[in-house]
Parts: sequence; C-alpha cells; structure tokens
Amino acid sequence: MDRLKLILVIVLTAAISVALTSAFWLMAFNRGHVAEPSAAPGEAPSTAAPGQLIRGPTGLAIPVVGVKPEQLTDTYSAARGGSRVHDATDIMAPRGTLVVAAAPGTLEKLFFSKGGGGITAYVRSPDGAWQYYYAHLDAYAPGLHEGQAMKQGDPIGRVGSTGDASPEAPHLHFAINRMGQGERWWQGTPINPYPLLAGNKR
Repeated sequence: MDRLKLILVIVLTAAISVALTSAFWLMAFNRGHVAEPSAAPGEAPSTAAPGQLIRGPTGLAIPVVGVKPEQLTDTYSAARGGSRVHDATDIMAPRGTLVVAAAPGTLEKLFFSKGGGGITAYVRSPDGAWQYYYAHLDAYAPGLHEGQAMKQGDPIGRVGSTGDASPEAPHLHFAINRMGQGERWWQGTPINPYPLLAGNKR
C-alpha cells in the first residue's frame, strides 16, 4: 500500500511539474506577442487601421482600403449611355474589399437602386456642404444605419457590383456632390473626386 502511495505521489508530482513548466514557456514565448482582436469572418472591423488609410493631397481618404493614388483612374467624364456622363470615380478592387468613409459626416441615406448604383450609401459632411456617395457595394458594414455619425475610415461596406455594374468588374463608384441650401440626398452638383484623391497627375 505504501509503495502504491509513493507511485501515485511521484506521478502526480511529475504531472504538476510538466503542467507548470509548459505554462511558464507558453507565457514567456507569447509575451509581447498578443494578437490584436480581429473582426469575425464576414464582418468589417470597427474602423480602418491607421496604416490602412491612404489620404489624398486634400486629406480625403481613398475609400477603398489598400488602393494607392497611382492606381486610380480619372473616369469622371466617361460617357454612360446617351448624353449622360459618369460624374464619379470608379475605384477597381477585388470583390469584398473594405470600403471606408473618405471623410467624416452623417450617414444620410442607405438606398438600393436596382438599375443604377445597387447597394448605396450617402454621407453628408458635418457642415452640410458636401455629399459623399458610395455605390455598387456588395454589402453594408454590420450595424450601419441612417443617422449614424461617421468618422474618416469608418467601415461602410464591401466592394461589389450590385446595380448596373458588371459582375466581372467589381468596383466602388465614388462621387462627391456640392450641396446647396436645403438640397436632399439625391440632389447636389457633382465635382470630380479624382484630383482630391490622387492629385492632378493623370
């Protein structure tokens, strides 16, 4: 019986020693390497990381994460059926790429236009003078809602091809409108976003 107790004590001591040693090395190895919390699959992060946000010469952020100014093309004056012009910049990117707020403001309208912009969002600047329009989204960011205060870099949705965009060419249709007194979300005078995002080089 005494021999059995001795064996049990030895086995128990060895098990505790192994557990404590393993815990020590795991803690020592991972010290200073704590992973940042990330969004669950399919969710947008709470905001774009500072290193992800690329600003143009005016301070306006390129609204598709990972796209650099030199990758942009000026599509503002491109023809769009009949006499209609584009009045926006198309930012090409893989489907699902994060779309973020180019500037702060209030999310004025979420709207689905089947034959036009598809899944869209309209953000009005704090002074009410500018409207930022994001179209052809694949989906909205989780929890996005009208009336929401947006900071520059806050998630709006994901790049897609909803509406009249080609499924083979997912992109963000990004437009800026100068807003007059009392003008609503669908109104305003378009200005070219390209030089604000990329400078005057073409």
